[in-house]
Amino acid sequence: MPLTFTLDPAFGPELRDGLLALWTDVSNAGGAVGFVPPVTTEDVRPELLKHLTAMAEGRTRLLVGRDEGGAVAATVFLTLNTHRLMRHWLWLYTVMVHPSHQGKGYGRDLMAAAADAARTIDGMEYIRLTCRGGTGVDRFYASCGYKEVGRVPGAIRVAEGDDRDDITMLLPLA
Repeated sequence: MPLTFTLDPAFGPELRDGLLALWTDVSNAGGAVGFVPPVTTEDVRPELLKHLTAMAEGRTRLLVGRDEGGAVAATVFLTLNTHRLMRHWLWLYTVMVHPSHQGKGYGRDLMAAAADAARTIDGMEYIRLTCRGGTGVDRFYASCGYKEVGRVPGAIRVAEGDDRDDITMLLPLA
């Protein structure tokens, strides 16, 4: 069954807990979403609060994908630029699909829904995101139409002696 996507859903304890659980499960499955396993929901909570603050300030929008049971199964944060010369593109942050839903095409669905959501924002022309090298996720994003436009070698230190490239990718919306 396909996911049901909602941009800017009503926020409450159920959604908060769903986001925390998703982020924790993705991190503990090895997903490159800002943590190295093992993590708990309490480790993730401060990062979620940063996103929620940006949402409250109107700088970030949330796209949530729910499975047939209504559980939070995928999410991405769309972060607008506040710099007057860069308002024609936005960032995607914390792109996640629950590990139990991997391999069902939900990642592609999430990326398509994020592009559709970005197109609803006046003047939006591009989406940028960064990803951690060495995971293969850059190939996934390329298969969704993103192009690599920059790479900083060794910018992400996963562990002592395990530095990864920080890869910047771009999707034109036209």
